Amino acid sequence: MTLYTSKLPDFYHFPPFFTIQPVLSTREKQLGQWRELLLKYHTDLKITTLVLHECPLWKNNSINRQLTKEEIQIVVDDLITSGYGEWEDEHTKTRVRILWRKPEQLASDIYDWAVANGYVNSICTVYELHSGEDVNGMSFQG
Repeated sequence: MTLYTSKLPDFYHFPPFFTIQPVLSTREKQLGQWRELLLKYHTDLKITTLVLHECPLWKNNSINRQLTKEEIQIVVDDLITSGYGEWEDEHTKTRVRILWRKPEQLASDIYDWAVANGYVNSICTVYELHSGEDVNGMSFQG
């Protein structure tokens, strides 16, 4: 993770961030920050799967803090409940498929692109949506 440390937000270096907060409003904000951090990390590094026991974000050596297994579970459950992840292994719950964007967001982006480029009621291949000439700069490109 040493290559990514320059991109870590300030709250990552705040010791209470590594203890799930008991006050509901504070916890909701904290879980939102974990969600934002996990999504940014996985998106920036183009990682599509979160392996729970391998994620370097759970531990911050510079402040000697880390999440417990129970706290990691709370953070991951929130990520999944919010629509940004899904279990790859439903029974063992060790791997989460990261959804960089919610399916609804992706569908909306593709529809807006289709409207803007005259592709509504046309057939497009996955390749065209992923790598076509008309998708430059779109959120679903590449």
